Order: sequence, then structure tokens, then C-alpha cells
Amino acid sequence: MRIGKRHSWAWATLLAVAAGLAAAAPADDGFGPQAVPAAAQTFKVGSLQVIALHDAQYVVHNDAKVFGVDAGAAAVGELLKKNKLPDDRVTLSVNALLVRTGNRVVLIDSGLGPTANGALMASLAEAGVSPNDVTDVLVTHSHGDHVGGLAQAGKLAFPKAVIRMSTAEWTWMKSQPNSADLVKIIEGHVQSFTPGAPIAPGITSLALEGHTPGHVGYEIASGQQTLLDIGDLAHSSVISLQKPEWTAQFDTDAAVAKATRKATFGRLAKTHELVFAPHFPYPGVGHIVANGDAYTWVPEAP
Repeated sequence: MRIGKRHSWAWATLLAVAAGLAAAAPADDGFGPQAVPAAAQTFKVGSLQVIALHDAQYVVHNDAKVFGVDAGAAAVGELLKKNKLPDDRVTLSVNALLVRTGNRVVLIDSGLGPTANGALMASLAEAGVSPNDVTDVLVTHSHGDHVGGLAQAGKLAFPKAVIRMSTAEWTWMKSQPNSADLVKIIEGHVQSFTPGAPIAPGITSLALEGHTPGHVGYEIASGQQTLLDIGDLAHSSVISLQKPEWTAQFDTDAAVAKATRKATFGRLAKTHELVFAPHFPYPGVGHIVANGDAYTWVPEAP
């Protein structure tokens, strides 16, 4: 697929690590990043307010280069048709999560950025939040569709926020040549951590291995209620859940990623824990339910 000159360094990073989402075709051909209206939908986790923010849609060709690499485009197409979806494409949301906890305003991931059709800033405004209000940005991993919105016009997009990511992820991000521009902008504002550490009141990091070297999720807890932001443990609410054993091209360690998916889906189906999946259909909040050897996504009503 072609990459238009208008796309920012976020896409160069995305492509250089062969990850995140597939190479960007110009949005006007119906593939690549698609603009969406601003949206902010509020949910409750115990006494905490969490807000799902819509950033973009992303449409990927069904060509067995991204999803079902080891299964083939025909098998992926059959699965899509079975679920009453077009068989020539896979459509993903790009979503972020905002959490108000104590005196902290915590943003989990930052989307694509405005030069790649990201609407995160407008969605934040819908939630009544300005960039200066954000105290912490938690990063699940450093692919461009999760960190592209950390900077705008060469400056910090959230100037008062501490940026948190796992130590392994930060080390890996700094090793990627095409992340160099972003690293220069954010490096004085990054605090890294070992997965398992509490990050903010009610928020704890959780290692979800395989997608990138330091990929993590974030568990949000209040009282007896919890929500797990799974990051890129899964991408398609159909393919990732119904065929967790299929290879996704952008997992840096496919075998580990498959094992992590299966183990985590199994646990979430048993505990009925609320889940936030950044690439599932907006708002991306719901439950993973066992269905034989596979799983089904059940969206949560706000």
C-alpha cells in the first residue's frame, strides 16, 4: 500500500517496526486511517469515572499480510462473512481511555495524532478535558497508533503530563530509528516502570507479553469492580477472539502473543471482568465470553 507524503513520523514509526496497524493507504480509497466524529462515552468502574474516546477508524485489506497470516485470506474472508462482515477488509477502531482518579486525570494511549486523521483532542473536548488537564499518559506500547498523539507540531501534546510506559518498552522504543523524533520530544517526561507496579490510585500495570517487548495492559479497580485495558492483546473483535491461534503480522513474538491471548481470554471469560479493547468497535467496552474453544465479544451498555 502507498503512503502519502502528508502522513507524519507516526506512520514511519508504525511501518518501520512492521506493527500497530498495516501500512497506510490514502484514506480516500477506503483503506487506511479514516476520520471519525469526536465521541466520548462515560462508564463507571466502582466510584471511578472512565471515558472511552474515539480517535479514528482504520481499514486493513484482507490479504493475509496482517490478519490470519498462517491461515490465508480465504479463511479470513469466510470467517468475516460468517459474522456478516465484508470479506475483503478488516475495520478496526482506534480508541483511548480516560480515567479520573483522585486528583489525577489519566489518559491511556494517545491515538494516531491529528496528521493521521486522529480525533482524540476533539473527543477529549467532548469529555470536558483540555490537554493541560491531563496529569498522566499511560502507554500500553509504543506503536504509532498508541503514541502518535503524544506530540503535535514538534511539541508535547499534553505539556503537564508524566508519560508512563514499561522499562522494556521504553528501551525498545529508543532503539527504533524511526521513533527518534518522538523520543527527543518526550524523553524528559517519561517515567518507566516494571509491570505489576501500581501506576496511579486504582490503576495497576499488567504484563501482556508478545505484541511488543514491553507491552502492558492496565487494570482499573474500585471497590469490587475492575476493568482491564488490554492494549493490543487483541485487534479485531471477530478474528482475534474467534481465532486467537491465528498469527497477527505485527506481533513481535507470535508464539508468545498467541499464548498470552489464549490465557488472558480464558481468565477474562471466567471472571467476567469488564474489558476495554482499543481496537474493538467504539466504545470498545464490554465482556469476553467463552464460546466453545473460541470467544465472543459482548459490548457493555453505558
